[in-house]
Amino acid sequence: MTKKEHLIKYANEKTQMCIANDSIPDRLFEEYGVNRGLRDVNGKGVLTGLTNIAEIISFRQGADGERVPCDGELWYRGYNVKSLISELGDREFGYERTAYLLMFGEKPTEEELAEFMKILADVRTLPTNFTRDVIMKAPSQDIMNSMTRSILTLAAYDAKTAESTLENNIRQCIQLVAEFPMLAVYGYHAYNHYENDSSMYIHRPKPELSTAENFLRMLRPDNKYTHLEAKVLDVALILHMEHGGGNNSTFTTRVVTSAGTDTYSAIAAAMSSLKGPKHGGANLKVMEMMQDIRHNVRDWQDRDEVRAYLARMLDGEVFDRKGLIYGMGHAVYSLSDPRERIFKHYVDELAEAKGREKEMRLYNLIEELAPELIAEKRHIFKGVSPNVDFYSGFVYEMLGIPMELYTPLFAVARIAGWSAHRLEEFVGMNKIIRPAYKSVMAKRE
Repeated sequence: MTKKEHLIKYANEKTQMCIANDSIPDRLFEEYGVNRGLRDVNGKGVLTGLTNIAEIISFRQGADGERVPCDGELWYRGYNVKSLISELGDREFGYERTAYLLMFGEKPTEEELAEFMKILADVRTLPTNFTRDVIMKAPSQDIMNSMTRSILTLAAYDAKTAESTLENNIRQCIQLVAEFPMLAVYGYHAYNHYENDSSMYIHRPKPELSTAENFLRMLRPDNKYTHLEAKVLDVALILHMEHGGGNNSTFTTRVVTSAGTDTYSAIAAAMSSLKGPKHGGANLKVMEMMQDIRHNVRDWQDRDEVRAYLARMLDGEVFDRKGLIYGMGHAVYSLSDPRERIFKHYVDELAEAKGREKEMRLYNLIEELAPELIAEKRHIFKGVSPNVDFYSGFVYEMLGIPMELYTPLFAVARIAGWSAHRLEEFVGMNKIIRPAYKSVMAKRE
């Protein structure tokens, strides 16, 4: 038996011991008033902090003091995201403008935006030979791991990694916002070349282009993209860049920041959180589910056939047998996810341009049928509606973005929100986050 085989055997033998000693019954959570996952049975989160950065609205206060479900709203620094995107029109890209708003708390003037975009363009580069020596040295299908390794390695190239000043933290955050698209795309190309035996393309970003444009330009062999493609991706980045302080990766950013660690370590921790399938991988599950539906449902427009298959999915008979319809429901939103409602217009437009109207009609039918079925078959405490992940994977597929980049693209958007929360934690809190855990272990003699 090899050493590795011995370790595997030992771990298998200890499995039941861990299950026996680490399981905590539900009755103890009820007895001590502790909420699993910091959320009560209605999905309301336990308050763990205050923020000026974003707000999610999914309930209104009724006349009798009860919480009444309402259409969801997402606000960035006091501005409704729907309005921020509407103000851009069809031509302008808004990721950089919105990143400025999130990080610094105010909308930029045109002069401030031009300067911010120039700075992003100037630092949208990696250290000499970094791509060769770090990204290409150990390619991985898990691009999130590749990016996290690169983030931590970038700390070694920064002479002021641990300098704990606000100015230094702002500099580091801006650099990471600029570098993230390169870390993601180059990580994918290295994997695709070494593991899939495909050609490698390392295209340099162009300073005059937006983040969305550069992402598509660096990803594609011919550097080409349409304005509509870049615009839809830009909207996706804006909708994913921030979602309040309560999501797992943002809370991770704040917890690790509160310990006084450096920017690279805090963002690497957020990356490790985001890659978890319960957090950033939701659109992948939607895509897998849709592939299964397309394969097993003969007539995509037959309401009865589609409904019957979705019912079997909820009963755990088909697909992954988990009894879930992915892309439906959200931990916070009830009647609607505002990001999905905003995004759907752009999804429709892109589907028409790509000749994918038939699939779009299938998505629309599932969006209509799934909430009805879930309401029938589940005891739910709030409304069920499609979330932004229901359509985002379909958009990425139409854009030719490989599935390995779906979660990394989420990170490319969310680095702006993480940076905003790191800066707010640094400025406004100045106290380590140290939650309490109640010990329920049995004492032994």
